[in-house]
Amino acid sequence: MSDITSSELKQRQQAGETPTIIDVREPWEFEESRISGSQNIPLGTLPTKLDDLEDLKDQEVIVHCKSGARSASAKAFLTQQGFTNVRNLQGGIMAYQQ
Repeated sequence: MSDITSSELKQRQQAGETPTIIDVREPWEFEESRISGSQNIPLGTLPTKLDDLEDLKDQEVIVHCKSGARSASAKAFLTQQGFTNVRNLQGGIMAYQQ
C-alpha cells in the first residue's frame, strides 16, 4: 500500500473517519504532541506488541514518527510480520502540524 500524506489524513479525519494510527516515537515525544486518536507504541517495543495488534493485520494501519524515518522502519517490520495494509505518514508529525 502506498504511503499517506498529511493532507489526506487530515481530510479523512475531518470527514469523520477514525483510521488506526500508531505513533512510533518515544513516550516523551508523544506527550509533547500527538495526532488525535493515535496510540503510542515506540519503535523499540513494537516486536513485543504484535499480539495486541493481531486483529489489525488485514486493516489499514497508519504509522508515523517525527519525520518519517522511524515509521518507515515500523512499516517494513509490520509488513514482514504479515500486515497487509501499513501506510507511513509522509513527513511525520512535523508535516502534519504545518
